[in-house]
Amino acid sequence: MEERSKKRMIDYYSQQGSGPKITVIGGGTGLSVILRGMKKVTEHLTAIVTVADDGGGSGILREDLGMLSPGDVRSCLLAMADEEGTMQELLKYRFCEGRYAGQSFGNLLLAALDGIYGNFETAVSKASEILRVRGCVLPVTTQNVTLCAELENGEIVYGESRIPAKVISEKSRIHRVFLKPENSDATKAAIRAILESDVIVFGPGSLYSSIIVNFLVGGIREAIQRSCAQKILICNIMTQPGETDNYTVSDHVNKVNEYIGREVIEYVIANNKQIEDVKLQTYKEDGARQILPTKIDKAYLKGKKIRLIENNFTDIKMGYIRHDAERIANLIVGLTHEY
Repeated sequence: MEERSKKRMIDYYSQQGSGPKITVIGGGTGLSVILRGMKKVTEHLTAIVTVADDGGGSGILREDLGMLSPGDVRSCLLAMADEEGTMQELLKYRFCEGRYAGQSFGNLLLAALDGIYGNFETAVSKASEILRVRGCVLPVTTQNVTLCAELENGEIVYGESRIPAKVISEKSRIHRVFLKPENSDATKAAIRAILESDVIVFGPGSLYSSIIVNFLVGGIREAIQRSCAQKILICNIMTQPGETDNYTVSDHVNKVNEYIGREVIEYVIANNKQIEDVKLQTYKEDGARQILPTKIDKAYLKGKKIRLIENNFTDIKMGYIRHDAERIANLIVGLTHEY
């Protein structure tokens, strides 16, 4: 019955060509997974994406060309694209040999467009046209920013990719995160999207390096505070070693509210399905553990008048634990009718 209802809602919004204005803020794999579900229930979808990644192929292009990090933006473009088949495979393709080993063609396309137009925001817009993207992908800023962390032992770590390893080696948790330079500004399009939204979704994704990093850009926190949109946090299914070790659902809520500067979260979507040990084995070996809502979480959220929506939101394929994007997308659209 639930699956039929889910399909009816997707079909309805596909036929109507409408849907609520949904803005999703984040980065990384978690964001791209959710966007694949969201694009099926609304045509008014915006992804505001971090550009602070300095690892992997993105980090190489950032260092070599002085451009903004393209990796998270590329993943979101692919997730929201109408273009299928060869073009999708081409942009996902990673070179196996030579100087470009490990580099994705999609990153190189964005680098080329950035070189042609001299503006990363324009490059993303042109890539969106090529891929016939449903909705809009926006870099949170067009300034070259670096995510930094101060650990509880006082040590400062520069660079998003270096933070988890340093936390683990120092055995010292993150005390706070900040950007260098500290006076970066959000793109006007990102601010406008937030203010015009019916729903703002935070996550899922790495709490500090994919979600909170966006709040550190000038203007984003203020826009979220001013926005009349419903504000929803999708809690991660697993902790992230070196970033959110032993974090609970409540910890995620508290940190998001703390960095926004106001208690804005109205809904929390959290998985409550215990995953089989055999499917968790690889994650456990890496130091991650499953996040499940506890009685303490529920009491805390109830006290804060935050509605906890818990269910089996997992989608496990080829050993990877992800969120069920379609179920969550339909849930979020349903919440707009309650508002």
